[in-house]
Amino acid sequence: MLTAQHLFKKYDAHTVVNDISLSVSKAEIVSINGPSGAGKSTLLHLLGGLDKPDSGSVLIEGIDLLSLPSKMQSEFRNHRIGFVFQFHHLLPEFTALENVSIPLWIGKKGTREVQKTSAEMLSLVGLEARMNHKPSELSGGEQQRVAIARALVTKPAIVFADEPTGNLDSVNAQSVHELFLTLRKELQQTFVMITHNDALAALTDRTVTMRDGKMVSEQNH
Repeated sequence: MLTAQHLFKKYDAHTVVNDISLSVSKAEIVSINGPSGAGKSTLLHLLGGLDKPDSGSVLIEGIDLLSLPSKMQSEFRNHRIGFVFQFHHLLPEFTALENVSIPLWIGKKGTREVQKTSAEMLSLVGLEARMNHKPSELSGGEQQRVAIARALVTKPAIVFADEPTGNLDSVNAQSVHELFLTLRKELQQTFVMITHNDALAALTDRTVTMRDGKMVSEQNH
């Protein structure tokens, strides 16, 4: 599903990602941990095509993302990559259904398809009764579920998540953990996520530990 080879990234004179290679299989859930400043978020941005490495390559489904023209990169991200962040970034004036629909509108899908697919995805994450509620009317856990539904609505090949439960209490965090496992089982979804939550990391297939920009260990669960 994903193959990254010898990724390097510097900011000023500081090497943030230092010769990292990583492969992820379809339907695998991989967690990345390490201390603050280890380079985890930068690595995730490189893997997802949100930032360019100084050197190295990233292939998703065999496609060299970095070699694509800018417009094609954007289209590939919109259709084949999903992102979930610690802060859900929902638009406050839109309902849950409208927020989830945004990637499909960007992809120029028809109105009927957009509404049907978005509603199905919200049902899958357990929010069929909350579709017409705005973010201010939803709990923190519900808002993050909307963000996850939005990331998955285009049926991406892979989802990158940066501290997806970082702002949630333990009950909501556990609910999101179980949701990822359900989505992997039902949709054969692939996840690469950063987490400091040991309980979530233990549920993943493999944990990669970073320190000072380098991958220092891997642990299979």
